Amino acid sequence: MTGSLENLTVFPDGGPGGVSGDLLSHVLAQIRLTGDYVRSYAVARSTSLDLEAGAAHVLVVADGSLDVEDEGGERVVIATGDLVLLPRGLGGSRLVASASHASVIVCRFWFDLHSLRGMISALPGRIHIRSAEGAGWLDGIVPFLMVEVTDDEPGAALMISRIIDVIVIRTLRTWVQRGGTTGWLGGLSDARIARALKAIHERPLPRWGVEALADVAGMSRSSFCERFTSLVGRSPLRYQNEWRLTLARDMLVAREARVGEVALRVGYESESAFSRAYKAMFGHPPRAEPAPTSET
Repeated sequence: MTGSLENLTVFPDGGPGGVSGDLLSHVLAQIRLTGDYVRSYAVARSTSLDLEAGAAHVLVVADGSLDVEDEGGERVVIATGDLVLLPRGLGGSRLVASASHASVIVCRFWFDLHSLRGMISALPGRIHIRSAEGAGWLDGIVPFLMVEVTDDEPGAALMISRIIDVIVIRTLRTWVQRGGTTGWLGGLSDARIARALKAIHERPLPRWGVEALADVAGMSRSSFCERFTSLVGRSPLRYQNEWRLTLARDMLVAREARVGEVALRVGYESESAFSRAYKAMFGHPPRAEPAPTSET
């Protein structure tokens, strides 16, 4: 099969019209994660909350408050009802109960490294959503999470992973709506760069050159390249190639076509060139792509 690659891009509402108004949903759909637990911790005053190194976390303060103490001496207060997303864990920071105590719900998860890597690496080390900013969704999250803390019924593990997935995506949406974002999310908030991103996502089959993308953005070639790379964390052509390879991985995981067919559908002239690019991005050749595991 060598059908149009445009038909391989799934839009939120089933058609290209929706993505023009909700490119954020389209891009966020490429971020995959796996969550494995939701737990509640009671932290005594002046006591640190330790988190597993190497994992990402979402914290919701159900009662009391936490101080985030950074290596540079900066102090941030996480108040009751606030949420904090730590995409790469605590790093060199410490979480210390600053009131008489702090009751904290901790969600642990890992990002799928096969997501567009520029997306994950461009996220800041900490995203803090205050209770007032999350009104309408943060208010109801604590009671819901508390139910999952003690849930040991069949299907609980899948439920926890899905809940964490929803919380992370909702947190990123709120952060983007706040403005002042950086990285690839900042690219979506820049109208000119967003037009180029939209073109890459909606029409991945053409090999967009820098000049053509600059024209879409309404910018000069040099200004466009500098702005795109600064905001997205990838050059335009590298981002385009990673997006194509991500689509290719989705096809291979779904067993939609053989490797050679997939290579042609994402614009590679030879299977060998495709295999080299695929291995460089994902760490293994396309023929070694495992089938999806069944969720029960």
